[in-house]
Parts: sequence; C-alpha cells; structure tokens
Amino acid sequence: MTTTTPTTIAITGHIHLTEASVPLVRDALRTALAPFADGGLTGVSCLAMGADSLFADAVLDLGGRLVAIVPSLDYRERVVGPGHAGTFDRLAAAAGELLVLPHPEAGPAAYADANRAMLARADRLIAVWDGRTAPGTGGGTADAVRVAREAGLPVEVVWPEGAARRTAS
Repeated sequence: MTTTTPTTIAITGHIHLTEASVPLVRDALRTALAPFADGGLTGVSCLAMGADSLFADAVLDLGGRLVAIVPSLDYRERVVGPGHAGTFDRLAAAAGELLVLPHPEAGPAAYADANRAMLARADRLIAVWDGRTAPGTGGGTADAVRVAREAGLPVEVVWPEGAARRTAS
C-alpha cells in the first residue's frame, strides 16, 4: 500500500550497530519508508551515525525531503567524530532544512530537546530499537519511543532478525 498523503517521519535508533546489522537495518528502513515515498515523504533526523544516518539516506534515496536537527552548537566537532564526519557533512548538505538547536554543548538535555523537536514535526516515528533501555539518558531511543507513544504518535519499531548492537568503545 502506498500513501499519497504527505507524511513526516522522525527517526530514533541505536548508534552502535554491528557491521553485519547495517545492511539489515538499511533494507528494513527502506521497506518501512517505501509506502510513503509517493506522497511527499519528509524524514526528520539528527544525522547521528547508525540508525539516524541510514534513515536519512533511505529518505533521500526514495526522493524524500530531509530535515536535519542538530542537537547542539558543538555537535559536529565534539560528537560526530572523524569516522562519521563525511557522512554527517554529506547528509547535512543534502537536507532541505537544517536546524541547529541553541545548546552550547551536546549532552542529555540537548538530545532530549532534539527528540522533542523531531517529534513535534512528525506524523509518526520509526525506532530502530532492540527494546532495551539505557537508564537516565533522557534523549535515548527508549525515551523517544516513550514520549511519542505518550503523545499518541504512531511508532513503528524496526529491528530486523539478525540485527545487533555492538559494544560502545
């Protein structure tokens, strides 16, 4: 089923996916987004590595519009890191809108505000999530899912068989 109604979809998800999980998640995201591609798809992402960037690429590949929400003024320099900088810069340049939140430093408050900003724009949320929580972050995947559900926003959990998180280094 394809929808012809413009739809804005936000992403939340794990950053640290195993190498083998990346193609699984990429394919699952494309499948989840495909029904919305013909109706004016807008994707909202913080462009973090992992789920956020895979989602942003899928939105663009399907001809959608990308809105990037950067959690803090120092996010690119302090959080993105050299291994993800090229992808972050490419996606930020491809975004139809780039919103940088006024937090001077990245951290739980900035991430929670970025989640709120994404959800305020969204008609639905896709969560690349294994169902586990990270205590006390305020801006993590479980928190975004909880806030979306409390607001009555439809949430689609994407966690393909064989997907796994790697241990953060």
